[in-house]
Amino acid sequence: MNTLQELDMNGRLALTEETAKKFKESSREHDENVTFPFENFEALKAIGYPQLSIPKEYGGGGVSLHELMKHQEIIAKNDGATALSVGWHMGIIMDIGEKHSWDDEKYRKVVADVIENGSLINNLATEPATGSPTRGGRPETTARKDGDKWILNGRKTFATLSPILKYAVISASIEGTDEVGNFVVDTALKGVHIDETWNSVAMRASGSHDFIMKNVRVEAEDLVSYRTPGRKSPAGWLLHIPACYLGIARAAQEASVNFAAEYSPNSIKGTISELPNVQEKLGRVELMLMESEHFLYSVARKWDESSAEERQQMGNELGAVKTSIVNKAVEAVDLAMRVVGAKSLSADSELQRHYRNVRAGLHNPPMDDMVIIGLAKGSISRIKEARNEKMTSNAE
Repeated sequence: MNTLQELDMNGRLALTEETAKKFKESSREHDENVTFPFENFEALKAIGYPQLSIPKEYGGGGVSLHELMKHQEIIAKNDGATALSVGWHMGIIMDIGEKHSWDDEKYRKVVADVIENGSLINNLATEPATGSPTRGGRPETTARKDGDKWILNGRKTFATLSPILKYAVISASIEGTDEVGNFVVDTALKGVHIDETWNSVAMRASGSHDFIMKNVRVEAEDLVSYRTPGRKSPAGWLLHIPACYLGIARAAQEASVNFAAEYSPNSIKGTISELPNVQEKLGRVELMLMESEHFLYSVARKWDESSAEERQQMGNELGAVKTSIVNKAVEAVDLAMRVVGAKSLSADSELQRHYRNVRAGLHNPPMDDMVIIGLAKGSISRIKEARNEKMTSNAE
């Protein structure tokens, strides 16, 4: 079998699609049983997917953000939980490499493991008491210095990928200071335990259990960064979130169109796809998803083509992509279900799974209220600045 790095972009996308098509076959089973799709990740490892987003200077595929989003959408159309789960790894490993935010030697050790073994990484920051880390709560997980090592204790929730995760980047409050550090924890270390708590109605196959640490000892080099209070740097890689929900909405669209093209009640001639009220719903779905595609991929391309300084100005834009696409995806799936009718609520229908999964996006970062307020502040600042410049020019 070819690996992704041996192909051009069209070949890479085709290989991802060929691989991901098999995920759809088992998605219902994993959803119903709340089991983790290990076989999906083995298939992704077999084609070299985990290293595709590592920069080329470190031996990875070095794909653009624009292309990565294409791959993520393809995977999501076949299995949303797999796409969201692997998307965290793909984006994080890309972001660290591009920003050189870790010590270079430490990053090289981790990516060598990713390239050789398909090892996966994720940031674990959410906790029961603090909620979403985007709200700024201080972690209750603690890090205590003990000689040349650190001792970590705490519990992280929503630890997506936990059944297969090799590296967990843990945010922890450093005892005796006001600082919060990010520590790389090898999940094979003594004291690490996965508490299988995940029983959400959405993304049931994401393995987002609780990650528990009891006196876990890590090396000094495993403190890879510090959390900086205040405004976060824009993160293009988080576009994997809207890409995922766009893919799910496309799957729902396909299911509803196939149903409409085949269903022919005896009250009409032909199929319901010929009815104006059905076409109106399907047309609205296509319009929303067309808008979403253009928004996602134009901003992703802009990110790829921007300098580091220009990217710092893209925070509101990136947040707007997530909020716009996720909300449109939720509405699109709802419309798709209206086309199918009550049959869409059957446990045998894939649409009810898409409906549950797509709503998870409303709770992924950034949160809608923070995005909208940020957009408001940005518009106020921009218009005030333009007005002041005009007044200054007139005064001169």
